[in-house]
Amino acid sequence: MAGLLADQLLHDRPASAGLSRSGPAVETCAAVPDSPLRLRFAPSPTGVLHIGGARTVLYNWLAARHGGGELVLRIEDTDRERSTPENVEQILDALRWLELDWDIGPVSQASRGDLHAEALRQLLDSGAAYRDPATAKEVEAWKAEHGAGRGYRGTPVDAEGSAVRLRVPDQGETVVEDLIRGPVSFPNRSYDDFVIARGDGSVLYNFAVAVDDAEMGITEVVRGDDHLSNTPKQLLVLAALGYEAPHYAHLPLLHGPDGKKLSKRHGAASVQELREAGYLPAAVRNYLALLGWGTDDDTTLMPTEELVRRFQVGDVGKAAAIFDEKKLRWVNGRFMREMPLEDYTAAVARHLGREVDDRLLAACAIAQEKAQTLEEVWPLIRFLFEPPVDDEKSWTKVMKDGSRDALEAARTALAGAPGFDAAAIEEALAPLPERLGAKPGRVYQPVRVAITGTAVSPGIFESLAALGRDDSLSRIDAALVRLGS
Repeated sequence: MAGLLADQLLHDRPASAGLSRSGPAVETCAAVPDSPLRLRFAPSPTGVLHIGGARTVLYNWLAARHGGGELVLRIEDTDRERSTPENVEQILDALRWLELDWDIGPVSQASRGDLHAEALRQLLDSGAAYRDPATAKEVEAWKAEHGAGRGYRGTPVDAEGSAVRLRVPDQGETVVEDLIRGPVSFPNRSYDDFVIARGDGSVLYNFAVAVDDAEMGITEVVRGDDHLSNTPKQLLVLAALGYEAPHYAHLPLLHGPDGKKLSKRHGAASVQELREAGYLPAAVRNYLALLGWGTDDDTTLMPTEELVRRFQVGDVGKAAAIFDEKKLRWVNGRFMREMPLEDYTAAVARHLGREVDDRLLAACAIAQEKAQTLEEVWPLIRFLFEPPVDDEKSWTKVMKDGSRDALEAARTALAGAPGFDAAAIEEALAPLPERLGAKPGRVYQPVRVAITGTAVSPGIFESLAALGRDDSLSRIDAALVRLGS
């Protein structure tokens, strides 16, 4: 992977601004092909891990595992008000559930303040950065005087308490050689000498990120394309400090089926919501991997080992990917149906907070082909653990004229069946539709509502067998009494 990325990603690095704004605006540096592959996932712990972030960490994880590299987990927690321990734990919890491990970290960005301060001193000493007391209004007035499209250029003032700005070259452009988008150019003239530290010495995001990436030996930065506008600033910081820039790949953002930016209105918005909805980590990994990336043979269902083997960042498309929870449900349903019954039952037990026992195993055996999420299993098997639910809508729809005759005939057949497995039950009930002159649904649906309370369940023969003869007959009797009233 490292060699492939190095071959594909020669990146142009802007020359250090140093003491002058003249000279070559862009210096081209080739990456070292055999440098150790190291990627990073650097979330800001200001809330839950959203689906877009989950795809980002997955792509980084796949790239690292594919190339035999390392994944660094760096928590960008410099926003002390919003970066709470609880939010950090939410991110770690999401990564653990997704089964995406990391090799280094979690590392707190806030704990690296001494490194940031030293880098800041280096830039001030070299003249690549300077102190500037200009207010926002003064910057605005400067721009009005110098014309549209011209970035602010300040006058150094050696005064404590002033913001620190990085010198940006006046000529040329900063080029981001992006693995997905190709080269993206940003004219230097349009950029302000941007602030890298506040007057109190605290550094800003683009400065801290650039220093951390360099100091931690990050070779590849794979992140959302909402960060693309940050990248030239980070390249300028890296150049001023004399660091080799990592390779960049900016992922297109996720949209909903309506083509708008993904949000809560499109369904689950966070990893925890996917877990609560009953999705399997492996299915989520499979589906998220396909949001923007795919294989030449259009394979849809892949175990994680195959994703690792096939994944290449360079194969990610430029267009926005569509997150459609209906498609995720389909993928999840396929994964669930293909699980060994013991694993399926264990997953259901964890989701329900129950212990695995023979009854749950039997319940899962009859529900496995029908449920698409773990959350859908309990409504299908609840009748085996609790009395029938009181679903008035199902009762009114099904228990119409002819239902009493169907239930009485079914009760007689079930009571006299020589055995009570699914095959014996089917043999006992199969003649009833012809004998009653009714379609099978008119015979079997009343039985289903009688034993479960609803019109939806696993196969009726399997459901009766799992419930057992005595409970099945007792529930049919109760339904006949209710019909009689």
